[in-house]
Amino acid sequence: MFLRRSSGVKWLIVGLGNPGKKYENTRHNVGFQSVQYIAEKLKTKINRSKFHALTSVCDIENEKVMLMLPQTFMNESGIAVEEAASFYKINPENIIVIFDDISLNPGTIRIKSKGSSGGHNGLKSIQGMLDSEDYQRIKIGTGDRTDKESDLADWVLGQLTDSEKKLITDRFEDIFSSVKLMVSGNTEKAMNQYN
Repeated sequence: MFLRRSSGVKWLIVGLGNPGKKYENTRHNVGFQSVQYIAEKLKTKINRSKFHALTSVCDIENEKVMLMLPQTFMNESGIAVEEAASFYKINPENIIVIFDDISLNPGTIRIKSKGSSGGHNGLKSIQGMLDSEDYQRIKIGTGDRTDKESDLADWVLGQLTDSEKKLITDRFEDIFSSVKLMVSGNTEKAMNQYN
């Protein structure tokens, strides 16, 4: 267990995605988009390059948090998360990862306090680097392929339709509200309210 640095960041809010213009509106990047929305609400810019990520340090509910967009590509997201967690002595319980989930309908939110990776490459990387499943997460549904024979990578790296995008972006305010509850120690309340 880490002893936290007294003046440092207490929470990590991580949006998962892939860096670069060509991935911006893909299903796999809704984690990036939601954390960027949070930054806009807090009037901060996620533009400091640190820990293999773009970052911004700000306050949420009187807690010092780091907003993070790993720049390592999805399957190595854990590198950025582990570096920041080690530097600031942040326990996994104080890490919130926001990411896409094809098993949920577009715009559906699921909040969990811990659990398995569910086959998600970003989570596999984080769990491998942290050696823990005890970080919190917010899943955002992006919907699954209608043709199960089609390539999964093509699907998650495919562009959202306008209707899917609206269903998802309409939930960003709920995700922001969930994060505020979670950093205040009210994950259970966030689950009851938004799951």
